[in-house]
Amino acid sequence: MHPLEQDTGIAKNIRVVEWLKADLLTSVSALFKSMLRGSEEYIQDALASLIITCYVLGRRLGVSFSRLELKMESKLRQSIGEDHELERWYSDLSTLLSHLLEKKR
Repeated sequence: MHPLEQDTGIAKNIRVVEWLKADLLTSVSALFKSMLRGSEEYIQDALASLIITCYVLGRRLGVSFSRLELKMESKLRQSIGEDHELERWYSDLSTLLSHLLEKKR
């Protein structure tokens, strides 16, 4: 690859990362607004956008989807083991971990 092409690729990747960071903020804002409206459809849409953006941002930063999911599983196990409040009160973390593991089958 020509050095100029490599520089252009790096600059493009930096711009994409910056765009994804701004998209995260937009999606968080959309989530907060949808929570005020109480619309489940808008909440689902905003949450889905957040998750997609996080996955793609991770990929742009050199983290594969599978490595990200392995890290998520690890963090869930750790939080469950540390008796995190969400786990103790609602079992949310073990429910999410079970969901992620079930999808692998």
